[in-house]
Amino acid sequence: MAVTDMNIASPAPKRRGYWGGVMRRLTRDKVAMVCLVVLVLLLGSAVLAPWLPLKNPYEASMIARLKPIGTPGYLLGTDEQGRDMLARLIYGGRLTLLIGLVPVIIAFFVGSALGIVAGYIGGLTNTIIMRTVDVFFAFPSVLLAIAISGALGAGILNSLVSLSIVFVPPITRVAESVTSAVRSADYIEAARATGGNALTIMRVHVLGNVLGPIFVYASSLTSVCMILAAGLSFLGVGVRPPEPEWGLMLNTLRSAIFMNPMVAALPGAMIFITSLCLNLLSDGLRSAMNVKD
Repeated sequence: MAVTDMNIASPAPKRRGYWGGVMRRLTRDKVAMVCLVVLVLLLGSAVLAPWLPLKNPYEASMIARLKPIGTPGYLLGTDEQGRDMLARLIYGGRLTLLIGLVPVIIAFFVGSALGIVAGYIGGLTNTIIMRTVDVFFAFPSVLLAIAISGALGAGILNSLVSLSIVFVPPITRVAESVTSAVRSADYIEAARATGGNALTIMRVHVLGNVLGPIFVYASSLTSVCMILAAGLSFLGVGVRPPEPEWGLMLNTLRSAIFMNPMVAALPGAMIFITSLCLNLLSDGLRSAMNVKD
């Protein structure tokens, strides 16, 4: 039986999703990719620190105090108590990144929930939530973090709590703003007309359309949070010694800045590099998501 010629249509190419397009544009941003690699290396070394061939970051030696960078056996020198700076910087990254990332993650979920509820429901609910949030804007974020940490006392857990409280209000305000902008959209009105309740509409229709801008804004706060966390430790209301943390290391190395300035500047350099990479990566993500200011 002869087979007649047939025009067999080739399968249509799959349409790239929104997040696929975001990742494609982000990977084309060379600056953002370099920053991402640096952050991955920092985070990876911090997580794998116990398994890396490093000296004990708590072991002091008065004989080896303030060794310069490049000293045999001490690649980045030693601090004021003779402890290996390379080990302390890597281990310090664990606490600094932890206190810099966790509060923003907590504030992202709490602030997004409050802002979406306030923006969608409106009325008295919006007034109660947003006026409560406005109270926190009466204080600069630095002073508010210091005040809360000072009231709770020094410690890692108290630093996480204080910084989380500081970053919930700005994320709530952004979430409320973008939710208010989409609550009157046609697809929201159609969902209401079909009998959908408020919780279902917020979860199915609102969340997916406002999560992007909220996420980008929250990512821009990570560098601020890390600097605030280091500042709390520097002032003595954050991490307690002898834990290695970059802000605390800056504080303890102040007395050595004239004797060995290169070693004393290392924790500050790590804070600067990490915060710069976080900011540039956040800018790249903003551009990739086409978020308009």
